Amino acid sequence: MTVIADEAASARQRGSAAEVFVAFLKLGLTSFGGPIAHLGYFRDELVLRRRWIDEAGYGDLVALCQFLPGPASSQVGFALGYMRAGPLGALAAWTAFTLPSALLMLGFAYAAGLLSGPIGVALVHGLKLVAVAIVAQAVLGMAMALTPDRTRAAIAVVALAVVVLAAGAAGQVAAIAVGAGLGLGLCRSGVVGAAPSERRFTGSRRLALVCLILFFALLVGLPALRGVTGWQGLALFDAFYRSGALVFGGGHVVLPLLEAELVPPGWIGEDAFLAGYGAAQVLPGPLFTFAAYLGAAVTPPPNGVLGAAIALVAVFLPGFLVLLAALPFWESLRARPAAQAALRGANAAVVGILAAALYHPVWTSAVLAPRDFLVVAGGFVLLIVFRWPPWSVVAVMVAAALALQLA
Repeated sequence: MTVIADEAASARQRGSAAEVFVAFLKLGLTSFGGPIAHLGYFRDELVLRRRWIDEAGYGDLVALCQFLPGPASSQVGFALGYMRAGPLGALAAWTAFTLPSALLMLGFAYAAGLLSGPIGVALVHGLKLVAVAIVAQAVLGMAMALTPDRTRAAIAVVALAVVVLAAGAAGQVAAIAVGAGLGLGLCRSGVVGAAPSERRFTGSRRLALVCLILFFALLVGLPALRGVTGWQGLALFDAFYRSGALVFGGGHVVLPLLEAELVPPGWIGEDAFLAGYGAAQVLPGPLFTFAAYLGAAVTPPPNGVLGAAIALVAVFLPGFLVLLAALPFWESLRARPAAQAALRGANAAVVGILAAALYHPVWTSAVLAPRDFLVVAGGFVLLIVFRWPPWSVVAVMVAAALALQLA
C-alpha cells in the first residue's frame, strides 16, 4: 500500500486517541448518506483538511476495505485511527463514529414499545415502507455495479435460488460460497491483478496471524459453544458475529443475514425488525448501528443496554479482525487474479441474497394494499430519480403513510 511503515509510526507519535475521538465524533454526528458518502466525508476531513494520510494511501485503504467482508466505511475509519494513534486510536475512531447513531437507535428501541394506538401503528407501518424503498434502491445500485455482465447476473440468480430453496442463515452462507466458486471458474475474463504499490504498509504479521485465527475460531467455535452452554448472551453474540462476518458488498446486506438469525427463532417480530431498519435510514453514521436497536429490542434477555452493547461489538468485530489480518498481505493478495475473480462471484451472489430479502420479508410484510405500493413507488422515485437524501425521503414517506392510514 502507499503508506510506509515509518510514516505510520510517525503518525502515531503526532496523534493522540483524544484527537482521533474528537475528529470521528464530528463525523459520527454529520455523516449522512451511507458508506459511500461516509468515505467522502472521511476524505474531506482527514485527507484534505487534517492531512493524516495522502490521497494515494487513502485510495489503497478504501480498496482494501471494499475487498474484505465487513462495513467498509467503519473499517476505513478504524484503520485511519490505528495509523494515527495506534490501538487506542482505532478504538477511539470506532467508538466516536458509532456512538451517536447507536445511542439514537437504542433510544428508538425503548420508544418503540410506547408506539401504540392508530398513530403508533401507522408510524411503524410507514417505517416498514421506507425499508422497501431503501432496499429496492440498494438492490438496483448493487446490481448495476456488481452484475454488469451476463455471467455475474446469472450467478446472482443462482444465489437467489439457493437462498429461496435453503432458507435461513445456512442458505445465505451457501449462496456466497457458491458465488465465490462460480466466480473463480467463470469470472476470470478481463481480471488483471493490481500492480504492487511503490510504498507499502508493513503491519505486524504476528498480529495479523492472531487476528485471522481468532476470526475463524469465533466463526466456527461460537455455534458449538452456545450449544454446550445454552447461554442466551453467547447465542446473541454468535448471531451478530456471524452476520457481520458474511457482509460483502455494503451495509444493506446485513439486513437478510440478521433477519435470518433473529426473526425465525422468535427473538424479534418482523414488524419491529423492519421498523428499526427504516428508522436507521434517518441517522448519520454506520448502518451497522441497527444492531444496537436489535440487541436492545430482542425478547429473551440479555436485551436493553447490555443487549445493544453485545450486538454492536459482535457485528463490528469480524470486520476489524479480518482487516488487521489482511493489512500486511494486501499487496500480494491484490495482485492475484484468482482472488479478484472469486470476489466478483461472491459480490454477484450478494445481489441475489439481497433481492430475495427484498421480496421476503421486506415486501411481503410491508406492502399490504395499493396505497402502500403508491408510497413505496413515490419514495423510490425520490431516491433514484430526484436523488433526495435518505433522511428526507424517510420523512416524506412516513408522513404520507400516516396521512393515508389515518384518513
